[in-house]
Amino acid sequence: MVPFSPLADRMRPRTLAQVRGQEHVTAPGRLLFQAIQTDRFPSLIFWGPPGCGKTTLARIIAAQTHSHFASMSAVMAGVREVRQVVEKAREEKQHSGQATILFIDEIHRFNKSQQDAFLPFVEDGTIILLGATTENPSFELNGALLSRTRVITLNPLNTEVLVQIIEEAVRDDERGLGKTKISLSPGLALQMAEVADGDARLALNLLETVADMVSPRADTLASLGEDDLKAALLHGTLRHDKSGESHYNLISALHKSLRGSDVDASLYWLARMLVAGEDGLYVARRLIRFASEDVGNADPQALVVALGAKDAYHFLGRPEGELALAQAVIYLATSPKSNSVYVSYEAAKAAAIQWGSLPPPMHLRNAPTALMKQLGYGKGYQYAHDYENALVLQDHLPEPLLGQSFYAPVARGYEREIAKRLGYWKKLKSQKYTPGET
Repeated sequence: MVPFSPLADRMRPRTLAQVRGQEHVTAPGRLLFQAIQTDRFPSLIFWGPPGCGKTTLARIIAAQTHSHFASMSAVMAGVREVRQVVEKAREEKQHSGQATILFIDEIHRFNKSQQDAFLPFVEDGTIILLGATTENPSFELNGALLSRTRVITLNPLNTEVLVQIIEEAVRDDERGLGKTKISLSPGLALQMAEVADGDARLALNLLETVADMVSPRADTLASLGEDDLKAALLHGTLRHDKSGESHYNLISALHKSLRGSDVDASLYWLARMLVAGEDGLYVARRLIRFASEDVGNADPQALVVALGAKDAYHFLGRPEGELALAQAVIYLATSPKSNSVYVSYEAAKAAAIQWGSLPPPMHLRNAPTALMKQLGYGKGYQYAHDYENALVLQDHLPEPLLGQSFYAPVARGYEREIAKRLGYWKKLKSQKYTPGET
Protein backbone atom coordinates (compact mmCIF):
# COMPACT_ATOMS: atom_id res chain seq x y z
CA MET A 1 0.00 0.00 0.00
CA VAL A 2 1.42 3.40 -1.00
CA PRO A 3 1.77 5.60 2.11
CA PHE A 4 -0.30 8.76 2.20
CA SER A 5 1.56 11.88 1.15
CA PRO A 6 -0.02 15.30 1.77
CA LEU A 7 -0.61 17.58 -1.20
CA ALA A 8 1.91 20.10 0.14
CA ASP A 9 4.61 17.44 0.11
CA ARG A 10 3.67 16.10 -3.33
CA MET A 11 3.74 19.60 -4.85
CA ARG A 12 7.11 20.50 -3.37
CA PRO A 13 9.39 21.94 -6.12
CA ARG A 14 12.01 19.48 -7.35
CA THR A 15 14.33 21.89 -9.12
CA LEU A 16 15.52 25.41 -8.46
CA ALA A 17 13.62 26.64 -11.52
CA GLN A 18 10.34 25.52 -9.92
CA VAL A 19 10.91 27.49 -6.71
CA ARG A 20 8.74 30.60 -6.59
CA GLY A 21 9.12 33.84 -4.69
CA GLN A 22 12.82 33.54 -3.78
CA GLU A 23 14.41 34.72 -7.00
CA HIS A 24 16.88 36.90 -5.07
CA VAL A 25 18.80 33.68 -4.27
CA THR A 26 17.57 31.19 -6.89
CA ALA A 27 17.74 33.16 -10.15
CA PRO A 28 20.64 32.55 -12.58
CA GLY A 29 23.77 34.21 -11.29
CA ARG A 30 22.51 34.26 -7.71
CA LEU A 31 24.11 32.41 -4.81
CA LEU A 32 22.15 29.14 -4.78
CA PHE A 33 22.02 28.89 -8.55
CA GLN A 34 25.80 29.23 -8.76
CA ALA A 35 26.37 26.83 -5.86
CA ILE A 36 24.25 24.11 -7.47
CA GLN A 37 25.81 24.69 -10.89
CA THR A 38 29.32 24.30 -9.50
CA ASP A 39 28.39 21.83 -6.72
CA ARG A 40 30.35 23.97 -4.29
CA PHE A 41 28.42 25.05 -1.22
CA PRO A 42 29.39 27.29 1.66
CA SER A 43 27.74 26.61 5.01
CA LEU A 44 24.33 28.32 4.88
CA ILE A 45 21.53 29.25 7.26
CA PHE A 46 18.10 29.55 5.62
CA TRP A 47 16.09 32.08 7.65
CA GLY A 48 12.45 32.71 6.85
CA PRO A 49 8.84 32.24 7.97
CA PRO A 50 6.97 28.91 7.77
CA GLY A 51 6.15 27.64 4.29
CA CYS A 52 8.58 29.85 2.36
CA GLY A 53 10.78 27.01 1.02
CA LYS A 54 13.62 26.39 3.48
CA THR A 55 13.29 22.60 3.53
CA THR A 56 12.49 22.55 -0.18
CA LEU A 57 15.79 24.25 -1.03
CA ALA A 58 17.65 21.77 1.16
CA ARG A 59 16.00 18.83 -0.64
CA ILE A 60 16.86 20.31 -4.04
CA ILE A 61 20.48 20.63 -2.96
CA ALA A 62 20.39 17.02 -1.70
CA ALA A 63 19.09 15.80 -5.06
CA GLN A 64 21.57 17.71 -7.18
CA THR A 65 24.81 17.66 -5.21
CA HIS A 66 27.46 14.97 -5.59
CA SER A 67 28.38 15.37 -1.93
CA HIS A 68 27.16 12.98 0.70
CA PHE A 69 23.97 14.41 2.23
CA ALA A 70 22.58 13.88 5.74
CA SER A 71 19.65 15.55 7.43
CA MET A 72 18.09 15.75 10.87
CA SER A 73 15.63 17.83 12.85
CA ALA A 74 16.80 19.65 15.95
CA VAL A 75 13.42 18.78 17.49
CA MET A 76 14.26 15.05 17.46
CA ALA A 77 18.07 14.95 17.49
CA GLY A 78 20.73 15.78 20.04
CA VAL A 79 24.50 15.96 20.37
CA ARG A 80 24.84 12.17 20.09
CA GLU A 81 23.15 12.10 16.67
CA VAL A 82 25.25 15.03 15.47
CA ARG A 83 28.44 13.26 16.51
CA GLN A 84 27.37 10.11 14.65
CA VAL A 85 26.88 12.12 11.46
CA VAL A 86 30.21 13.88 11.97
CA GLU A 87 32.02 10.57 12.44
CA LYS A 88 30.54 9.21 9.23
CA ALA A 89 31.46 12.45 7.46
CA ARG A 90 35.04 12.14 8.64
CA GLU A 91 35.25 8.56 7.36
CA GLU A 92 33.67 9.55 4.03
CA LYS A 93 36.19 12.34 3.59
CA GLN A 94 39.14 10.07 4.40
CA HIS A 95 38.06 7.21 2.13
CA SER A 96 36.62 9.03 -0.88
CA GLY A 97 37.45 12.69 -0.39
CA GLN A 98 33.73 13.37 -0.67
CA ALA A 99 32.30 16.20 1.41
CA THR A 100 29.20 15.79 3.59
CA ILE A 101 26.39 18.32 3.63
CA LEU A 102 24.45 18.22 6.90
CA PHE A 103 20.97 19.76 6.89
CA ILE A 104 19.54 20.62 10.32
CA ASP A 105 15.91 21.67 10.30
CA GLU A 106 14.76 24.07 13.05
CA ILE A 107 18.38 24.58 14.04
CA HIS A 108 17.34 27.30 16.50
CA ARG A 109 16.03 24.56 18.79
CA PHE A 110 19.61 23.49 19.50
CA ASN A 111 20.86 25.40 22.52
CA LYS A 112 24.22 27.15 22.47
CA SER A 113 26.15 24.20 23.95
CA GLN A 114 24.62 21.83 21.38
CA GLN A 115 25.65 24.20 18.61
CA ASP A 116 29.18 24.16 19.98
CA ALA A 117 29.28 20.40 19.40
CA PHE A 118 29.43 20.70 15.61
CA LEU A 119 31.14 24.10 15.36
CA PRO A 120 34.70 22.67 15.04
CA PHE A 121 33.62 20.37 12.21
CA VAL A 122 32.09 23.26 10.28
CA GLU A 123 35.30 25.20 10.80
CA ASP A 124 37.63 22.42 9.58
CA GLY A 125 35.40 21.51 6.62
CA THR A 126 34.40 18.04 7.82
CA ILE A 127 30.78 19.06 7.21
CA ILE A 128 29.07 21.74 5.19
CA LEU A 129 26.18 22.95 7.31
CA LEU A 130 22.75 23.84 6.00
CA GLY A 131 20.46 25.10 8.74
CA ALA A 132 16.80 26.14 8.55
CA THR A 133 15.21 28.44 11.10
CA THR A 134 12.16 30.64 11.52
CA GLU A 135 13.95 32.58 14.26
CA ASN A 136 16.39 35.45 13.96
CA PRO A 137 19.85 33.83 13.73
CA SER A 138 21.39 36.84 15.48
CA PHE A 139 19.57 35.85 18.66
CA GLU A 140 19.40 32.06 18.38
CA LEU A 141 22.76 31.00 16.91
CA ASN A 142 26.25 31.26 18.34
CA GLY A 143 28.25 34.20 17.07
CA ALA A 144 31.10 31.82 16.24
CA LEU A 145 28.76 29.68 14.14
CA LEU A 146 27.29 32.71 12.39
CA SER A 147 30.76 33.93 11.47
CA ARG A 148 31.37 30.64 9.64
CA THR A 149 28.09 30.57 7.73
CA ARG A 150 26.16 32.76 5.35
CA VAL A 151 22.60 33.68 6.30
CA ILE A 152 20.14 33.43 3.41
CA THR A 153 16.98 35.41 4.19
CA LEU A 154 13.88 33.96 2.53
CA ASN A 155 10.73 36.01 2.07
CA PRO A 156 7.13 35.13 2.90
CA LEU A 157 5.42 34.32 -0.39
CA ASN A 158 3.24 37.08 -1.72
CA THR A 159 -0.40 36.57 -2.64
CA GLU A 160 0.28 36.38 -6.37
CA VAL A 161 2.80 33.56 -5.91
CA LEU A 162 0.45 31.64 -3.61
CA VAL A 163 -2.38 31.91 -6.15
CA GLN A 164 -0.07 30.44 -8.80
CA ILE A 165 0.88 27.57 -6.48
CA ILE A 166 -2.77 26.81 -5.66
CA GLU A 167 -3.90 26.90 -9.29
CA GLU A 168 -0.97 24.73 -10.39
CA ALA A 169 -1.90 22.13 -7.74
CA VAL A 170 -5.46 22.02 -9.08
CA ARG A 171 -4.23 21.40 -12.64
CA ASP A 172 -1.37 18.99 -11.97
CA ASP A 173 -2.37 15.43 -12.95
CA GLU A 174 0.75 13.74 -11.59
CA ARG A 175 1.24 15.28 -8.14
CA GLY A 176 -1.77 17.52 -7.65
CA LEU A 177 -5.55 17.32 -7.87
CA GLY A 178 -5.82 17.23 -11.66
CA LYS A 179 -7.45 13.78 -11.66
CA THR A 180 -10.03 14.59 -8.97
CA LYS A 181 -12.31 16.61 -11.28
CA ILE A 182 -12.49 19.75 -9.17
CA SER A 183 -12.28 23.39 -10.14
CA LEU A 184 -12.11 26.63 -8.18
CA SER A 185 -14.76 29.31 -8.44
CA PRO A 186 -13.45 32.73 -9.56
CA GLY A 187 -11.53 34.44 -6.79
CA LEU A 188 -11.34 31.39 -4.50
CA ALA A 189 -7.60 30.85 -5.02
CA LEU A 190 -7.05 34.48 -4.02
CA GLN A 191 -9.11 34.00 -0.84
CA MET A 192 -7.12 30.89 0.06
CA ALA A 193 -3.87 32.74 -0.59
CA GLU A 194 -4.92 35.57 1.71
CA VAL A 195 -5.78 33.12 4.49
CA ALA A 196 -2.41 31.38 4.07
CA ASP A 197 -0.62 34.71 4.63
CA GLY A 198 2.69 33.92 2.95
CA ASP A 199 2.79 30.19 3.78
CA ALA A 200 2.71 27.82 0.78
CA ARG A 201 2.31 24.75 2.96
CA LEU A 202 -0.74 26.24 4.66
CA ALA A 203 -2.21 27.26 1.29
CA LEU A 204 -1.92 23.73 -0.09
CA ASN A 205 -3.17 22.16 3.14
CA LEU A 206 -6.22 24.38 2.93
CA LEU A 207 -6.82 23.50 -0.71
CA GLU A 208 -6.57 19.80 0.10
CA THR A 209 -8.95 20.13 3.04
CA VAL A 210 -11.59 21.93 0.97
CA ALA A 211 -11.21 19.40 -1.85
CA ASP A 212 -11.62 16.50 0.60
CA MET A 213 -14.86 18.01 1.88
CA VAL A 214 -16.31 17.93 -1.63
CA SER A 215 -16.42 14.43 -3.14
CA PRO A 216 -17.36 14.74 -6.82
CA ARG A 217 -18.83 11.75 -8.62
CA ALA A 218 -16.62 10.17 -11.24
CA ASP A 219 -18.51 11.82 -14.08
CA THR A 220 -19.09 15.23 -12.42
CA LEU A 221 -16.86 18.29 -12.22
CA ALA A 222 -17.11 19.81 -8.72
CA SER A 223 -16.60 23.55 -8.38
CA LEU A 224 -15.21 24.59 -5.00
CA GLY A 225 -16.70 27.86 -3.80
CA GLU A 226 -16.56 30.39 -1.00
CA ASP A 227 -19.04 28.43 1.14
CA ASP A 228 -16.76 25.38 1.03
CA LEU A 229 -13.82 27.51 2.16
CA LYS A 230 -15.85 29.03 5.00
CA ALA A 231 -16.97 25.57 6.11
CA ALA A 232 -13.39 24.35 6.26
CA LEU A 233 -12.29 27.37 8.30
CA LEU A 234 -15.38 27.26 10.54
CA HIS A 235 -14.85 23.67 11.58
CA GLY A 236 -11.12 24.01 12.02
CA THR A 237 -10.26 21.22 9.61
CA LEU A 238 -7.04 22.60 8.16
CA ARG A 239 -4.92 19.51 7.59
CA HIS A 240 -1.55 19.49 9.35
CA ASP A 241 -2.21 22.86 11.03
CA LYS A 242 -1.97 22.12 14.74
CA SER A 243 -3.88 25.22 15.82
CA GLY A 244 -6.75 24.71 13.36
CA GLU A 245 -6.31 28.34 12.36
CA SER A 246 -3.68 30.55 10.84
CA HIS A 247 -0.63 31.08 13.02
CA TYR A 248 -0.98 34.78 12.32
CA ASN A 249 -4.65 34.94 13.34
CA LEU A 250 -3.83 33.45 16.73
CA ILE A 251 -1.01 35.85 17.52
CA SER A 252 -3.25 38.70 16.38
CA ALA A 253 -5.98 37.50 18.73
CA LEU A 254 -3.50 37.40 21.63
CA HIS A 255 -2.12 40.85 20.87
CA LYS A 256 -5.55 42.45 20.55
CA SER A 257 -6.86 40.75 23.70
CA LEU A 258 -3.89 42.11 25.62
CA ARG A 259 -4.50 45.57 24.17
CA GLY A 260 -8.14 45.31 25.21
CA SER A 261 -7.09 44.41 28.80
CA ASP A 262 -9.03 41.13 28.59
CA VAL A 263 -6.91 38.93 30.81
CA ASP A 264 -9.03 35.79 30.39
CA ALA A 265 -9.04 35.97 26.59
CA SER A 266 -5.32 36.71 26.61
CA LEU A 267 -4.61 33.58 28.66
CA TYR A 268 -6.86 31.51 26.39
CA TRP A 269 -5.11 32.59 23.18
CA LEU A 270 -1.72 32.03 24.80
CA ALA A 271 -2.77 28.50 25.77
CA ARG A 272 -4.16 27.84 22.28
CA MET A 273 -0.83 28.74 20.72
CA LEU A 274 1.34 26.81 23.14
CA VAL A 275 -0.84 23.69 23.16
CA ALA A 276 -0.70 23.71 19.34
CA GLY A 277 3.10 23.64 19.49
CA GLU A 278 3.89 27.30 18.83
CA ASP A 279 7.47 28.28 19.67
CA GLY A 280 7.39 29.96 23.08
CA LEU A 281 10.27 32.26 22.17
CA TYR A 282 8.23 33.61 19.26
CA VAL A 283 5.40 34.38 21.70
CA ALA A 284 7.89 35.97 24.10
CA ARG A 285 9.20 38.29 21.38
CA ARG A 286 5.67 39.41 20.61
CA LEU A 287 5.05 40.10 24.31
CA ILE A 288 8.22 42.20 24.45
CA ARG A 289 7.03 44.18 21.45
CA PHE A 290 3.62 44.64 23.09
CA ALA A 291 5.22 45.90 26.31
CA SER A 292 6.74 48.83 24.43
CA GLU A 293 4.04 49.39 21.82
CA ASP A 294 0.88 49.19 23.93
CA VAL A 295 1.98 49.68 27.56
CA GLY A 296 5.10 51.77 27.20
CA ASN A 297 5.83 54.19 30.02
CA ALA A 298 2.36 53.85 31.47
CA ASP A 299 4.09 50.96 33.28
CA PRO A 300 7.85 50.77 32.53
CA GLN A 301 8.00 47.54 34.53
CA ALA A 302 6.03 45.78 31.77
CA LEU A 303 9.11 45.59 29.53
CA VAL A 304 11.15 44.17 32.40
CA VAL A 305 8.51 41.48 33.05
CA ALA A 306 8.31 40.55 29.36
CA LEU A 307 12.08 40.27 29.04
CA GLY A 308 12.21 38.21 32.23
CA ALA A 309 9.57 35.85 30.80
CA LYS A 310 11.65 35.40 27.65
CA ASP A 311 14.76 34.57 29.68
CA ALA A 312 12.85 32.20 31.96
CA TYR A 313 11.30 30.33 29.04
CA HIS A 314 14.65 30.10 27.27
CA PHE A 315 16.23 28.72 30.46
CA LEU A 316 13.46 26.32 31.51
CA GLY A 317 11.96 25.25 28.19
CA ARG A 318 8.65 23.38 28.12
CA PRO A 319 6.50 22.93 30.07
CA GLU A 320 7.92 24.83 33.07
CA GLY A 321 8.74 27.96 31.09
CA GLU A 322 5.15 28.33 29.90
CA LEU A 323 4.17 29.66 33.33
CA ALA A 324 6.58 32.57 32.89
CA LEU A 325 4.82 33.48 29.63
CA ALA A 326 1.45 33.21 31.37
CA GLN A 327 2.69 35.49 34.17
CA ALA A 328 3.81 38.06 31.61
CA VAL A 329 0.49 37.85 29.75
CA ILE A 330 -1.46 38.49 32.95
CA TYR A 331 0.79 41.43 33.83
CA LEU A 332 0.54 42.99 30.37
CA ALA A 333 -3.22 42.49 30.11
CA THR A 334 -3.81 44.20 33.46
CA SER A 335 -1.29 47.02 32.95
CA PRO A 336 -2.37 50.59 32.12
CA LYS A 337 -2.12 51.08 28.38
CA SER A 338 -0.35 53.74 26.36
CA ASN A 339 0.82 53.76 22.75
CA SER A 340 2.59 57.10 23.14
CA VAL A 341 6.04 55.46 22.78
CA TYR A 342 4.96 53.96 19.46
CA VAL A 343 3.26 57.15 18.22
CA SER A 344 6.10 59.44 19.27
CA TYR A 345 8.78 57.26 17.73
CA GLU A 346 6.87 56.99 14.45
CA ALA A 347 6.54 60.79 14.40
CA ALA A 348 10.25 61.26 15.08
CA LYS A 349 11.11 58.68 12.40
CA ALA A 350 8.89 60.46 9.88
CA ALA A 351 10.65 63.76 10.65
CA ALA A 352 14.05 62.12 10.25
CA ILE A 353 13.04 60.78 6.83
CA GLN A 354 11.42 64.04 5.76
CA TRP A 355 14.28 66.34 6.75
CA GLY A 356 17.19 64.09 5.87
CA SER A 357 20.63 64.44 7.45
CA LEU A 358 20.18 67.55 9.56
CA PRO A 359 23.41 68.27 11.46
CA PRO A 360 23.29 68.61 15.26
CA PRO A 361 23.59 72.16 16.62
CA MET A 362 27.23 73.17 17.16
CA HIS A 363 26.97 73.13 20.95
CA LEU A 364 25.89 69.45 20.90
CA ARG A 365 28.70 68.21 18.71
CA ASN A 366 31.61 66.17 20.00
CA ALA A 367 34.96 67.95 20.10
CA PRO A 368 37.72 65.39 20.68
CA THR A 369 40.42 67.41 18.85
CA ALA A 370 41.83 70.93 19.15
CA LEU A 371 40.84 71.71 15.56
CA MET A 372 37.23 70.79 16.20
CA LYS A 373 37.18 72.99 19.29
CA GLN A 374 38.57 75.86 17.21
CA LEU A 375 35.74 75.33 14.74
CA GLY A 376 33.21 75.79 17.52
CA TYR A 377 32.27 72.17 18.17
CA GLY A 378 30.73 71.92 21.65
CA LYS A 379 31.01 75.66 22.30
CA GLY A 380 28.36 76.99 24.67
CA TYR A 381 27.06 73.59 25.75
CA GLN A 382 25.34 73.78 29.13
CA TYR A 383 25.85 70.72 31.34
CA ALA A 384 22.43 70.18 32.90
CA HIS A 385 23.73 68.82 36.21
CA ASP A 386 25.42 72.12 36.90
CA TYR A 387 22.07 73.92 37.04
CA GLU A 388 19.13 74.10 39.39
CA ASN A 389 16.53 71.39 38.66
CA ALA A 390 19.02 69.98 36.11
CA LEU A 391 17.15 72.12 33.59
CA VAL A 392 18.62 74.25 30.82
CA LEU A 393 16.92 76.39 28.20
CA GLN A 394 19.17 75.34 25.37
CA ASP A 395 17.66 73.96 22.21
CA HIS A 396 18.66 70.42 21.31
CA LEU A 397 16.85 69.93 17.99
CA PRO A 398 18.16 71.03 14.59
CA GLU A 399 16.95 74.50 13.64
CA PRO A 400 14.23 73.39 11.17
CA LEU A 401 12.61 71.29 13.93
CA LEU A 402 12.72 73.82 16.76
CA GLY A 403 9.47 73.76 18.71
CA GLN A 404 8.51 70.34 17.34
CA SER A 405 6.92 68.01 19.89
CA PHE A 406 6.92 64.26 19.33
CA TYR A 407 6.06 62.76 22.71
CA ALA A 408 2.64 63.23 24.31
CA PRO A 409 2.14 61.09 27.44
CA VAL A 410 -1.31 59.83 28.32
CA ALA A 411 -3.02 60.41 31.65
CA ARG A 412 -2.67 56.79 32.73
CA GLY A 413 -0.27 54.92 34.96
CA TYR A 414 3.24 56.26 35.35
CA GLU A 415 2.81 58.50 32.31
CA ARG A 416 0.69 60.75 34.54
CA GLU A 417 3.88 61.51 36.46
CA ILE A 418 5.81 62.06 33.24
CA ALA A 419 3.10 64.45 32.04
CA LYS A 420 3.33 66.42 35.30
CA ARG A 421 7.10 66.66 34.97
CA LEU A 422 6.93 67.82 31.35
CA GLY A 423 4.22 70.30 32.27
CA TYR A 424 6.33 71.71 35.09
CA TRP A 425 9.35 72.13 32.80
CA LYS A 426 7.18 73.76 30.16
CA LYS A 427 5.81 76.20 32.75
CA LEU A 428 9.32 77.16 33.87
CA LYS A 429 10.40 77.71 30.29
CA SER A 430 7.29 79.74 29.47
CA GLN A 431 8.14 82.01 32.42
CA LYS A 432 11.56 82.46 30.83
CA TYR A 433 13.12 80.62 33.73
CA THR A 434 16.80 81.42 33.99
CA PRO A 435 18.75 78.51 35.42
CA GLY A 436 21.08 79.50 38.19
CA GLU A 437 24.27 77.69 38.98
CA THR A 438 24.25 75.70 42.18
